Amino acid sequence: MKKVLIPTRLDGIAADLLKANGNYLVVQDASKPVEELARLHPDAYALIVRGEKIPADIMDKLPKLKVIVRAGAGYNTIDAKHARKKGIDVMTTPGANSNAVAEEVVALMLADARHIIAADASTRSGKWEKDRFMGREVAEKTVGIVGLGNIGRLVARRLAGFDVKLLGYDPAISGEKAAEFGVALTDLETLFANADYITLHVPENDETQHLIGPRLLAAVKTGATIINCARAGIVDEAALRMAKKERGIRYLNDVYSKDDGGRKSVADIADIMLPHLGANTREANAKAAKRAAEQLIDLDQKGITSFIVNRDIPEGLDEAYCQLAYTLSRLCRCLLGKNATLKMIETSFYGSLEPFADWLLVPITAGIFEDFDLSTDCRAARKHLEDMGIDCVNRKADVRKGYENSMTIDFIGAVDADNLKRMSVRGTVAEGIPMVSRINEFNKLYFEPVGPTAFFLYDDRPGVIGAIGLKLAGAGVNIEDMRNPHDPKTNRSLAILRINQAPSEELMKAISAEIKAIAAFSIKL
Repeated sequence: MKKVLIPTRLDGIAADLLKANGNYLVVQDASKPVEELARLHPDAYALIVRGEKIPADIMDKLPKLKVIVRAGAGYNTIDAKHARKKGIDVMTTPGANSNAVAEEVVALMLADARHIIAADASTRSGKWEKDRFMGREVAEKTVGIVGLGNIGRLVARRLAGFDVKLLGYDPAISGEKAAEFGVALTDLETLFANADYITLHVPENDETQHLIGPRLLAAVKTGATIINCARAGIVDEAALRMAKKERGIRYLNDVYSKDDGGRKSVADIADIMLPHLGANTREANAKAAKRAAEQLIDLDQKGITSFIVNRDIPEGLDEAYCQLAYTLSRLCRCLLGKNATLKMIETSFYGSLEPFADWLLVPITAGIFEDFDLSTDCRAARKHLEDMGIDCVNRKADVRKGYENSMTIDFIGAVDADNLKRMSVRGTVAEGIPMVSRINEFNKLYFEPVGPTAFFLYDDRPGVIGAIGLKLAGAGVNIEDMRNPHDPKTNRSLAILRINQAPSEELMKAISAEIKAIAAFSIKL
């Protein structure tokens, strides 16, 4: 029998399922440190943990360890790289807390609308302040959901009975798919201008850092409520502080830069503050425990690897091509436009890459969805795309084209109800370095997609590059590399500039207006 060590207060359903399976000897003990349990049980085959740290030295004390399951989504407390070196699979249980977070959003909305927290304290103190605690109803309000992944969709479903109008922003989901759970897709500006409640459900990354800043906050309705149960960094606290003074915005918060005690930077602007309780329910913990046991059994008995987060790259595939697929996907998504709804992905893999078409769908999917785990498998990628209403087709490579070891990725998206737009990129790896070789009709580019990069599409004429350079120089931005291909059929040119720092949104708008750009955007590749 395989020994499974559970050194935490995990819900007992995990141990029950493993014991019932008949192939596992379970030791669950939350009273001793992990280090001591590792010494007492050196024959452990698997560990199931919650927030416990599992560094390299603990793994080294367990010579028979083959699997570590984190009953939750994150795994930063586990040395996954060392685990890979020792042949140990690390798994997580993503999605187990989605409903808990969605319900927390609704709870915060209602608690704030009816002054539940303050009214409770007042009444307990002997006061009777009905006039002070005049509330408002959620019914017939407009709720804007920023990010329509698992949690965002569940928020929509949980609010279905409140007779609210639901607006949603997520450039990666189709309008048809959003409509299935009652959400009307729109752009961020329209959402912020029309919503009485705005709830945030996007990951924190370079593109979403301070996403909720001066521009969007200036559009918010007076007295609207913003709910953040996602990540602290997506809100510009200084801009929110100013917006609260000017527009009376309410802010309900459950996320911080660090999960620990001490004074919080949002204490003066948060109308309700919680200690990151989103996933902190008995049901979420039980669900994570159940999935942890089920995933371990499925790995052993069925070979299902979907939830392993430290997978090896398949033998024969250069890691640089994985990075290339991810980068081309991100680039193609930006070229399509942030307000275009992605409908279809078409891929072609040439040369030795053709056998890895399924595997490379994973980094392509991760390039579109920042919260999609790069370590999952192609089945999970296809399921995720399907859930978002995106079709995926891998075209048979035309060997006559002579594209050795390269890949082409096309994105087709809906600009509006009547118009589709296609963007196409091709890339390869040269001397171990990923290179973009084509963007739409602009061929033989061969630029290295790394660092802050600005793109400008414009009608070709003299002086445009000079105008771009002057604007960048005036803002203290230096050009480190540049490609400027021209297409004689359309008389259009594309300026691709690798620069030393990310340009501000205002600078990009100013350059775009100066050169009358057809399209302009920047991205950190």
